[in-house]
Amino acid sequence: MSVQIRNNVHVAGNGSATMVFAHGFGCDQTMWRFLAPAFAERFRTISFDLVGSGRSDLSAYDRDKYGTLHGYADDLLEILDAFATGPVVFVGHSVSTMIGLLATIKAPERFVAQVMVGPSPCYINDGDYVGGFSREDIGELLETMDANYLGWSSSLAPAIMGAPGRPELRAELTDSFCRNDPEIAKHFARVTFLSDHRADLPKSTVPALILQCSDDLVAPLDVGRYLHRHLPRSTLHVIDNVGHCPHMSAPTESSRVIEGFLAQTLR
Repeated sequence: MSVQIRNNVHVAGNGSATMVFAHGFGCDQTMWRFLAPAFAERFRTISFDLVGSGRSDLSAYDRDKYGTLHGYADDLLEILDAFATGPVVFVGHSVSTMIGLLATIKAPERFVAQVMVGPSPCYINDGDYVGGFSREDIGELLETMDANYLGWSSSLAPAIMGAPGRPELRAELTDSFCRNDPEIAKHFARVTFLSDHRADLPKSTVPALILQCSDDLVAPLDVGRYLHRHLPRSTLHVIDNVGHCPHMSAPTESSRVIEGFLAQTLR
């Protein structure tokens, strides 16, 4: 199976460097449509769907391979081998921020920068670490998903999007969640919400922008501050926005912050 078909890869833009966009849980590459075009004049841009999401080849979903985020990181490096030119800027949302982090650890020479939109290395509170959820919260979330995936998606997706006053975005994320194969989504949710990559943070030396919202149900500000303290060469920027998807609900501000970070990093 080709990498292009497996991950529904799309390439656009011009430039000697590459910017690759990786979506979050329950989403697909179309979520980048407000942000990616702003960079297409200066970069070769790559968008793709994680295996099991969007229009990826669902037959390629292997529960063993994708039982950790390392399987997705390996896919990302294969995509870069097949389609990237020059140095790579990785832009990831939510769980894909950790997929990108793992890829930068495995092949640091491939990357010049990583942009983390709404990142979290661990969603579960642990001692002094504030991840935003108790272990019981995550257990109940996964149990509810197992019992009624469509109902869970319809109730949780609007809260994740946030974006008060933008009902069309809340509806879009709900539809995206509901389009996913329920069995794959349930497995991916467990991999996502039970993962813990705090120990990996010091291993990544690629310059990183941590882009967070001021009010985010999934990735509270304490998480961003933790990342900034433990991730070498990182910059933390908080934008005034409600929700977990600023690349959709605040694309102009997100683009401005990313441009500023790249101007400092790539000069």
